[in-house]
Amino acid sequence: MANANFIISRPSNEKVRIYESGSLDRQLLEAELERLSNEVIDIPLIINGEEIRTSERIPCTMPHDHQKVIGYYYAAGEAEIQTAIETAIKAKESWEQLPWEHRASIFLKAAELLATKWRYTMNAATMLSQSKNIHQAEIDVVCELIDFFKFNAYYMDQIFNEQVISTNDSWNRVEYMGLEGFVYAVSPFNFTSIGGNLATAPAIAGNVVLWKPASTAVYSNYFVMKLLEEAGLPKGVINFIPGKASLITDVILKDNRFAGFNYTGSTNVFSGIWKKISNNLEIYKSYPRIVGETGGKNFIFAHESADVDSLGTSLLRGAFEYQGQKCSAASRAYIPVSIWSRLKRKLIKDISTIAMGDVKDFTNFMNAVIDEKSFKKITSYIENAKVSDDAYILCGGGHDDSKGYFIEPTVIIAKNYDYITMREEIFGPVLTIHVYENEDFDKMLDICDKTSPYALTGAIFSKERNSIVYMQNKLKHTAGNFYINDKPTGAVVGQQPFGGARASGTNDKAGSKFNLLRWINAKVVKENFTPPTEYGYKFMEK
Repeated sequence: MANANFIISRPSNEKVRIYESGSLDRQLLEAELERLSNEVIDIPLIINGEEIRTSERIPCTMPHDHQKVIGYYYAAGEAEIQTAIETAIKAKESWEQLPWEHRASIFLKAAELLATKWRYTMNAATMLSQSKNIHQAEIDVVCELIDFFKFNAYYMDQIFNEQVISTNDSWNRVEYMGLEGFVYAVSPFNFTSIGGNLATAPAIAGNVVLWKPASTAVYSNYFVMKLLEEAGLPKGVINFIPGKASLITDVILKDNRFAGFNYTGSTNVFSGIWKKISNNLEIYKSYPRIVGETGGKNFIFAHESADVDSLGTSLLRGAFEYQGQKCSAASRAYIPVSIWSRLKRKLIKDISTIAMGDVKDFTNFMNAVIDEKSFKKITSYIENAKVSDDAYILCGGGHDDSKGYFIEPTVIIAKNYDYITMREEIFGPVLTIHVYENEDFDKMLDICDKTSPYALTGAIFSKERNSIVYMQNKLKHTAGNFYINDKPTGAVVGQQPFGGARASGTNDKAGSKFNLLRWINAKVVKENFTPPTEYGYKFMEK
C-alpha cells in the first residue's frame, strides 16, 4: 500500500454545451438519437456484475410517442432481491478495504467517460425515455452527474482529512467507514443524474447499494449502470434491480442488515417507508440512516418593485421547463395587482410562442409528460379549474394523449389564494397565480408560508433591498433552496446543494459534504503513548 496522502483538487462544474445548429455536438447527438430510437434494447437486472433475466418482461416506451417501444426490462422477484442482498454483503468487505484513492478513481474515471465517450448516448437515452429536450438532458444526465461524481469524490477527500486534537501522550484519530450493512436507493423518473447520485454517493463513502430505479426511467438508468461498469466499479458494489417497488421494499426492510435508505420521490411513499422502517427497528443491527428528498409546492413571490421582464421569464422557465416535472418547479405565484397587467401581457405573449412535440425536433421548448397516470392526474386539475368559481384558465389548458402525453403550458388564475392548485403538488406544466392587493403584501407573505406543507424551493422578486431582506426573513422556513430575483430551479452541484425541509424531505443537501456524512460511520481511535501503571490519583494522597 502506498504511504502517501493523495489529494483531490477542487473540481469545476462541467460546462453546458449548446448543441447549436451545424455543430459537431449536434450532429453526433442526432445520429445517436436516430440509432437508439430505431433499436429495441434488452435490459437485464445486474447483480454481482451478472445479467439476470426473469419471467416478467416490461416495455420501455417514449412518452412523446407512447406506442414506440425502445427496450424491455426485467422485473426483480423475491429470489433476485435476496441474491442482490447477499451479493452486496459479500462485496462489502473488499470494497471497504480498497484504498481510497482507487475507490475515488473509479468515479473520477466515470466522470471523464461521461464527458466524452458516453455524452451523446446518455443524452439521447434520457431524451427518448423521459421526453427531455437537449438542454434539459444536457444539464441533467451529463453536467449534473459529472459534477456529482467529481464533487462527491472531492468532498469525501475533505472529510477524510478532518481529524481531532491529539496531545503529547496520546494520538487521537478518526477512521471513516461505510455503514454496517447495505443501502437501499430508490430513484425517480425525472432526473437521470439523481438516480446515478442516489446509488453512487453511498458507494463513494464505502457502502454497497441495491438500486431500484423508477419504472419510467429504467432505460436511461441502465446506461448509467453500464457506464459505471466500464469505469471499473467492482461486481456487487451496486446492484441494479428494477421491478415492483412494494415487493422490493418489503423484502429489503425485513433484512436485519438494512442500514440506509436513499430516496427521491413522493412525500406519501417516503412517509410510508419511514413508518415501515420504524416498525422494524428491533430487527436491525443499527438505526438505519434515512435520507429523502420528496415533494414541493414551490413559489415565486413578487414585490411591487419587481422587474416584470425578469419575473415573467422566471415564471415561464421555472414552471414549464421539462413540462414542470421538476421537484423544484415553480407551481404557485403571488403577484401584486400593480404589476399584474404588464406581467399578464408578457406571459400570454411568451407562452403563445412555446412549441411542443418530439424531442428530436430541437425547436420544441416542451415535450410530453412521463406517462398516462401523470397525464390523467395533471389534466384533472386543469379540467377542474375550467369549471371552478374560484379560478379560471388564463392561457393553455389543452391536452392530447393520442400519440404522446402532451399538455399545453397552462396558467390558472386563482381568485381564492387557498384554491386547490395553490396547495397541492401537481408535477406538470401548470402554474397557478394569485393576484393580491398591494396593501396585503404582509398578509400574503404569511399565507405563502402557511399554504403548503412543503419547503423545497422558493423565489422572491424585488428591486428594493429592504423588501428583499424583509421577505427573506418572513419566508425563512419555506424553502431549503431560496432564490432572489431568479427562478426556483436549476440548482448546480457545488454551488447550490439541493434539498428541503418540512414535507419536502430531510434536507441533507445532495451534492454536498453534508449528504456524504450521512453514509459514514466514524470511529475514534485513541492511542496512549504512556499508559498508567497504577490505579490511584494524586487527590487520594494523604
